[in-house]
Amino acid sequence: MLQIPSQKLKEILIKDNLITTEKFEGLLLEAKRMDQNIVDFLISGGFVTADYFYNLVARYFGVERANLAGRNIEENILRKLSEELARQKRIIIFNQESDGVLDAAMEDPSDLETIGFLERRLKSKIKPFLATQEDLNRGFVLYGRRMSEDFKKIIEENINATLRKKTGSVEEAAKDVPIVAIVDSFMSYAISLRASDIHIEILEDTILIRYRIDGVLHEIARIPKEVYPAIVARIKLLGGLKIDEHLKPQDGRFRYQIGSDLIDVRIAIIPVFYGEKIELRLLPSAQKPLALGELGMLEDTIKIVEENAKKTYGMILVCGPTGSGKSTTLYSILNILNRPEVNVVTIEDPIEYDIKYINQTQINSLAGITFASGLRSILRQDPNIIMVGEIRDEETAEIAVHSALTGHLLLSSLHTNDAATSVPRLIDMKVAPFLVAAVLNAIIAQRLIRKICIDCIESYTPAQSIIEFMQKQLKEFNPNSELKIPKFLYRGKGCQSCGNTGYRGRIGIYEVLNINEEIRKLIIGSDFSLDGLNSLARKKGMITMFEDGLRKISTGITTVEELLRVIRE
Repeated sequence: MLQIPSQKLKEILIKDNLITTEKFEGLLLEAKRMDQNIVDFLISGGFVTADYFYNLVARYFGVERANLAGRNIEENILRKLSEELARQKRIIIFNQESDGVLDAAMEDPSDLETIGFLERRLKSKIKPFLATQEDLNRGFVLYGRRMSEDFKKIIEENINATLRKKTGSVEEAAKDVPIVAIVDSFMSYAISLRASDIHIEILEDTILIRYRIDGVLHEIARIPKEVYPAIVARIKLLGGLKIDEHLKPQDGRFRYQIGSDLIDVRIAIIPVFYGEKIELRLLPSAQKPLALGELGMLEDTIKIVEENAKKTYGMILVCGPTGSGKSTTLYSILNILNRPEVNVVTIEDPIEYDIKYINQTQINSLAGITFASGLRSILRQDPNIIMVGEIRDEETAEIAVHSALTGHLLLSSLHTNDAATSVPRLIDMKVAPFLVAAVLNAIIAQRLIRKICIDCIESYTPAQSIIEFMQKQLKEFNPNSELKIPKFLYRGKGCQSCGNTGYRGRIGIYEVLNINEEIRKLIIGSDFSLDGLNSLARKKGMITMFEDGLRKISTGITTVEELLRVIRE
């Protein structure tokens, strides 16, 4: 992100009554300690919004913002700059003016050297505009649309080349140019579509390639089985796995570069009926923990989470199914707690974010490091705050609970459908009810929901039957709710930016069960029931995930259909 000199930034923020001199100086010191630039630190702390900062930067440097949302960028204009160069220089050419000047959306419109380079290369004058990360992503997605036309052709050509070539061994085939090109094409195409996962699955007569985009799997291609052994071997080579092992699950990782972007790729291979199934998880290597507001938490939810994070002991749990963003939420809370006066230690599987000044330990079953054994070792490290990636078994649950009882703040995750179900889940793990009541501070349940594409968003008046159905659903989830179904709803028509799905990106929906004295008494009572816990929590003001989703529907963030899809999963 483009920077403004810290002294000038301080003057502007003070003038806009957003911060005091003393507060800014303190935050500047803390940002340096955390090895973050001050702007990222201010945004993640909620002192300024990203939109405010981009407007401030545009004003300071005397340029316009690109605002590529909704712009129809012509293919021939976009491709005046190759995708590789666009990614490397962080630039999108999005318009050509009547006098031939090219409008360029740039991460750094003050970079005169790059502007000069483009003018010489494109033989045209360049007018720089300030681009946000989202602007650049839109442009890169448009490159990907063209790539979809070439993808099958590239795959087909390299498959044919592989089938024609007689290679001595699978390992040799894995290093051949056609197989390397096939795997590279899978990777680069997935990144261009913003996929989070690649699934390579072997069926009876073919190989199925599927990408998970915004939480939904899409079939991308089918390829002949004959090339599959070489593709599996290639991926195993990249991840440092055993090529000749086919009967045991294997996990690995490697780093993939596209332009200036580095992607960490996690590999998970398991034996299945017809061979081996490969799952690749794509994680941007430079990602940083987000502010709670950036995750999708609204003010009332943030307040409860922050109040409980200030406590010096007890347990905060984050719940939801696999892929619901639990780890991201845990990292965001850890980022808030990461202060000079505390010792923060984690045990994770895997480590997804590298956070400075937090001591992070990776699970390694071969070396005997499990959640339980790792947690025991952590307790000898004089920690103030502990994060356990997941509570999976009775042993881990017992140690975690006793850690939270003895002066440590412990963060962890559980696989449950909602917040209240975490209580009987812990009891099922042989944790006594009085201990559950004593250690729990708050339970956060969440799902990830697709956002409406802002490039093709439109409003509409829902049919009366839809309104009545939503009212019925709301009454079912929370009979005491005072929320109203909005008269106008929003949806995405479908466009180039979102691949005609009407959705682009995801955001969280949350419910937070704040454990107060009444709830503690209910948990240890002889008449404890899950229905009773849910009923009491709602009476005490807990907003359910469904209600949180409705709030996001009313502000045009998501759709009714998407909320029902996610809540019912």
